[in-house]
Amino acid sequence: QAQGQSQTPLPGYPTEITQVRFNSGQSIVPYYEGWIKNQDGTFDLVFGYFNRNYKEELAIPAGANNKLEPGNADQGQPTYFLPRRQRFLFRVRVPANFGKGIVTWTITANGKTEKAFGDLIAPEEITERVVATNGNFDPGLDDPNTPPKVTLTPVTAATTSAPLALVTSIADDGLPKPRAAPRPVAPPPPAKPGQPNFGAQVDSSGGGRPTGVGISWLQYRGPGKVTFEPAGQTQVANGQATTTARFSAPGDYVLIGSATDGQIQTKVK
Repeated sequence: QAQGQSQTPLPGYPTEITQVRFNSGQSIVPYYEGWIKNQDGTFDLVFGYFNRNYKEELAIPAGANNKLEPGNADQGQPTYFLPRRQRFLFRVRVPANFGKGIVTWTITANGKTEKAFGDLIAPEEITERVVATNGNFDPGLDDPNTPPKVTLTPVTAATTSAPLALVTSIADDGLPKPRAAPRPVAPPPPAKPGQPNFGAQVDSSGGGRPTGVGISWLQYRGPGKVTFEPAGQTQVANGQATTTARFSAPGDYVLIGSATDGQIQTKVK
């Protein structure tokens, strides 16, 4: 299903499609984000993905249509794919003598096959700081901000009939300083007799981006759909944040929480 916008053509010129959005039916592109050298000499190859669909979510079990090579097809990669770009999701550890080896991730979705190739080419080296900032600028060792520290309260077995509470304790160093809340908008002055009062245009679309420390969750694996409440970021209050998860079908699931201070994040699985 595609949604498009087109401009009215000038006489003698063809219609040009300026924007096309596909809600479903498109491929999933695995992404190689780069490699990190570990202290023991081994390397971590870091991957993410790009689901070209704007709405369609796909469950693709590890196997012929979702595989890592060489080695076992299942090496911990995602099997549930959310729309659009999901970055720095999983790692494949390779030995110190990996040299010019290549790890290939292949995904087949909606009849289309896409591949990502992980290697140790020098320009693709990244750091843990790059991962923690979700690919933003790496400020180096002089940045005093440290990632939030996250502890997940052990969870019991979930059911499809009742939501599961995901309770996390999150500690942070207070950096960066939270943005100040926006000033309240004053109401328009009363209209004068005989004159219309149009007032001022007010943004009523919501509260904008969250401020302070919070955590958001995404589905990484599972046969059914997981919905979270709240759907976006849960703000931390008194050092804790609680998000509920509902499962549409029984089975084994893996969820990832990303705690952020607005600049640096810490993942918990």
